[in-house]
Amino acid sequence: MNQYETVIVLTPLLSEEAAKEALAKFKAVLVDNGAEIIQEDNWGLRKLAYPIEKKSNGFFNLTEYKASGDLIAKLELQLKRDERVLRFLTIRLDKHAIAYNEKKRSGAFNKKTKEVAA
Repeated sequence: MNQYETVIVLTPLLSEEAAKEALAKFKAVLVDNGAEIIQEDNWGLRKLAYPIEKKSNGFFNLTEYKASGDLIAKLELQLKRDERVLRFLTIRLDKHAIAYNEKKRSGAFNKKTKEVAA
């Protein structure tokens, strides 16, 4: 099983509840097909770098999971069929990206260093 990350951008016309419902549908596709969800990060409503379908904002969600390669095709088919999805991107993580994500989850990047008083 490989480790993947999928970023989903939903249309800004949805309410918070409708966006959560759409994301729950895609999470259910993963879990029902044997994927192990490692982390789910909801970034909320954000401005897009460029307009997509005349929309300048979108609900962003990042999901990290372990799954087999054939599950990705099933997930992406569901994402393509759903009109609430503006864009999505799925990448397979290599060992360096996996190590980086583990450090990020453990909070290694948020620790403040002590300043030495002179």
